[in-house]
Amino acid sequence: MLAETLPVLGAAIECRVNAEDPARDFQPATGAITALRLPSGLGVRVDCGIQAGDTITPYYDAMLAKVIVHAATRQQALAKMQRALREFDLRGLQTNVAFQQALLASPAVLSGDTTTNYIGETFLTQWQSEVAG
Repeated sequence: MLAETLPVLGAAIECRVNAEDPARDFQPATGAITALRLPSGLGVRVDCGIQAGDTITPYYDAMLAKVIVHAATRQQALAKMQRALREFDLRGLQTNVAFQQALLASPAVLSGDTTTNYIGETFLTQWQSEVAG
């Protein structure tokens, strides 16, 4: 089988940057992008079709960009994604970047002790109460 012959060459993580407000149950955000700086560097890729001056309307998908990182280990990939999200600077409307930064810094994610239900059952409510705090 082909999958058995392919070598594992590190870890990759993808974060989708959306025009939405996680503190308000991911309500869509609209407005003009007043400034945009994308992360870069070895092992960092950003797929997007937006630029400063663009207006985000409610008539399309909320995804603005995909940030993809690759590193030798999962821990290195997590650190690289945390750096990339710190460098991602989009101004003019609300995004989910701060939410993803907090998620990637959570002890459960860092240790790999999560399930597909982690955000909905544990993390989101805790994060929302901290942000509202």
